[in-house]
Amino acid sequence: MANILITGATGQLGQKVVKSLLSRTEASNIAAMVRNPEKEEAVDIAGRGVELRKADYGDYESLVKAFQGISKLYFVSGSDIPHRLPQHENVVKAAVEAGVGHVVYTSFERINETETSPIAMVAEAHIKTEAWLKSSGITYTILKQNLYLDMLPMYLGEKVMETGVIYLPAGNGKTGFVSRKDMANLAAEILTSKGHENKSYDVTAEKAYSFAEVAEELSGITGKSIQYVSPSLEEYNNTLTKAGVPAQFIALFAGFAQGIAQGEFEQTSDIIFRVTGKHPVSVPEFLRQVYKG
Repeated sequence: MANILITGATGQLGQKVVKSLLSRTEASNIAAMVRNPEKEEAVDIAGRGVELRKADYGDYESLVKAFQGISKLYFVSGSDIPHRLPQHENVVKAAVEAGVGHVVYTSFERINETETSPIAMVAEAHIKTEAWLKSSGITYTILKQNLYLDMLPMYLGEKVMETGVIYLPAGNGKTGFVSRKDMANLAAEILTSKGHENKSYDVTAEKAYSFAEVAEELSGITGKSIQYVSPSLEEYNNTLTKAGVPAQFIALFAGFAQGIAQGEFEQTSDIIFRVTGKHPVSVPEFLRQVYKG
């Protein structure tokens, strides 16, 4: 019977965690929590011999049922930000009721935990969930994950190679971007080993980069001159609004850009290498993979 459960198993991070676990333990030891077992990604997971358990963060009873017999729970933070707080409370309480032994939670990197943070709307649920876990009596590992390296092209803009400009109000701030694959390999190692009980890890890169440095790297890789422009927040909002970008997307990117500018994501760490024995993919390596040729 499965003793490791992955929530959000059909998401981009969850799928990679399942795949990484399958290289470390038998499929019979793994269960995947899904909302829709008929979804293509869920069917693929089941085809690998992994047990599917149907549940939803908003349905407490389904969580208690899904968590039965589970000793280690990989808890992927919810993506429904307006409703995330009660959903996360459901997960922690259900884990306690079901007798889960250890929760590995995907939190996020930050410095400023007050309401003055430009990403306070994202931070609140993470901060409270960490507190709930620490007071739950369950053994935990908190993964304070930096921004996804996979999303770097979104920050650069889909037309960056045409315009030759990275346009983002991130100032000179640096970010320790980490790929989902490296995050997944770290999680799988933690889920299949000991020594990570009641610990918090900064899941970030070994080197952080500013967008000016990213522009320099991209220029060297592609042979095209790429410039970085950091506009004022007002100019950024006006420019993107005129370009027809939805207001919620502008607010989200502006918030993270301001967080970067204020140093929220500049921390570096060798935790991935220390736990997995492999160095995470760096920004230059990723840029070569995506933009070379």
